Amino acid sequence: MRAVVQRVKNANVSISNQIVGKCGIGALILVCAMKNDTTNQAEKLASKISKIRIYQDENHKMNHSLVDINGSALVISQFTLAADLKRGNRPGFSEAAEPEIAKNLYNQFVSCLKQHGISTQTGTFGSEMEVNLINDGPVTICLDTDQF
Repeated sequence: MRAVVQRVKNANVSISNQIVGKCGIGALILVCAMKNDTTNQAEKLASKISKIRIYQDENHKMNHSLVDINGSALVISQFTLAADLKRGNRPGFSEAAEPEIAKNLYNQFVSCLKQHGISTQTGTFGSEMEVNLINDGPVTICLDTDQF
């Protein structure tokens, strides 16, 4: 699975001008299930994100995790993280998981974040969404379960 984690002061996601999910201080997480991913990758990704130390301590060092600061998360499905531009300028998405499998892995990922004690809201899988956020830092981390 792939994810982009952005440290935020707040974020929200809307569908047809109606907010469907939001978070305060914490993380906006864009997540993509890849071909051949399993629930193990969803669990591994949630565990890693809950522990990465990207929040500042009293000395302004990134020493705290999302769990440490009691932060919240907004999770958005983002199949475009699977973009492949090896053959030209139009991205291909053949490495993304099939929609039904991706939805199950996305839901598993969200469930695992909640099991780690993170207050989590979501967008709506497969929908056209508008995401608003106030970056904090900015701090943006890209993760791929194939790399850890």
